[in-house]
Amino acid sequence: GETWLDIRALETLAPIMLGRVSLAKQKACDGVDPDNVDGYTNNSGFPLTPEDQLAYNIFLANAAHQNGLAIGLKNDILQIQELAPFFDWALSEECFFYKECDLLLPFVNLGKPVFVIEYELAPEEFCSQANDMNFNAMQKNLELDAFRIPCR
Repeated sequence: GETWLDIRALETLAPIMLGRVSLAKQKACDGVDPDNVDGYTNNSGFPLTPEDQLAYNIFLANAAHQNGLAIGLKNDILQIQELAPFFDWALSEECFFYKECDLLLPFVNLGKPVFVIEYELAPEEFCSQANDMNFNAMQKNLELDAFRIPCR
């Protein structure tokens, strides 16, 4: 039920997204976590390029910081090297299940936290490795109810 935005139209989207970031600040949020910031790797309906995505994601990070908010990177794992300097943390859903956790290490190397949620794997299948990688990881139900088993 999600619909993609044409992030190439940044001049059109900028006032809308700045308004959303400003609203988060007004509501006393500490940070924002935009989702689905990897449209160039999906069938978005738009001919998005990696460069389009970088420009949009960096715009979002700068907008958050200009409002005194932290910002997390969720998705766009392929551009982490370029984006890690602009974002304050990374959030990954199922990096151990998909065997892509090593791609998150640039955040740890910059002294920034990485949060991992696993749905399919049991804690004994990923917690030891998550702790060794200095990730903050937990198992949750896909329904995102109150159930959780943290690794630390």
